[in-house]
Order: sequence, then structure tokens, then C-alpha cells
Amino acid sequence: MSKILTTQLSGLLQRITQNEEDAIEETARLLAQAAIGEGNVYFACFGEMQVVELNALQAIETFSKLAPWTTDTSLTEADRVCIFTRSAYDEEALVLAQKLNTQFIPFAAIASEAASGDNPLADLAYTYVSTRIKGGLIPNDLGQRIVVPHALAGLFVYEAIKIAYDEMLGLDEEEL
Repeated sequence: MSKILTTQLSGLLQRITQNEEDAIEETARLLAQAAIGEGNVYFACFGEMQVVELNALQAIETFSKLAPWTTDTSLTEADRVCIFTRSAYDEEALVLAQKLNTQFIPFAAIASEAASGDNPLADLAYTYVSTRIKGGLIPNDLGQRIVVPHALAGLFVYEAIKIAYDEMLGLDEEEL
């Protein structure tokens, strides 16, 4: 079973890379605007995607200029927000997206659904990355599909964004 899981996860990560490379780059560029200017970057993470913010703030390689986000955070036009959620239809994420849109604060969003005309989060976001998760990856003995790796895909997208973001800020060169 672990070989099947490995194969399916590899396929998922490859689909994200192939289909979302430009959106990941655009998202890194959007977030870098805050880091280069007077703003902060905030990750608003919902559900199991909260692991992304935890990793970004506490890992060995933290995300530069990232400040912890709460519902009480006061944002300015110089700030940038990246919403991580399992679904583009998550009510909390959509409330925040509407608020950011109304306040003219540019933000990115990461969710499972593909960007389309009927994706409300993608319509509001300046940049949108799909994790391309449509359901479980592997079948179980009952014929149901299990293993829905939203958090793992979110962390993968985060790391891809971070690599591009660090390059844009010249942070990868400082380590040499």
C-alpha cells in the first residue's frame, strides 16, 4: 500500500508543479511586494492548512517578513495575505477574501479546486494556486477512496512559493 501511496503523492505533486508553476511564481511576487516595501506578509490558514503557518513561523527556514495572522490583525495596503484553505468554498476563507477585496488589500489564495468562473475564491484573489485535490488518492478494501492530503499539498505549494520568494528577495544568496 505504501508504494501506491508514494506513486499517487508523486503524481499529485507533479500535477501541481506542471499546472501551477506560473501561479506559484505570481504568488511569490505578490508576497514579495510586502517584504520589499513597508508591509508584512500574513498567512491566513484554515482547517488542517494551519500547519502551513506553523511551519512558516517555526521551521528552521522561516518565511521572511511573515507575521502571525489572527482575525484581529489590522492590515494596511502595504501588507499581503495568503489564504490557505482546503476548499475555495470555505465560509471563513470567503469572508476574509471579501473583506480583503473590499479593503483593496492584495491577497493570494491556495485551495483544492481549479480556478474557474464558478470558483468564488479564485475570482476574488489576485493570484490563485490549486492543489488539484479532487478526492482520496487510493482505494481501500470497501472501494472508497482514502488519503486526502490537503495539508501535504499545501506544504508543497508553500515550499515552492518560498523558494521563488527567497530568490526574489535575494535571501538564497545570503546563505552562500
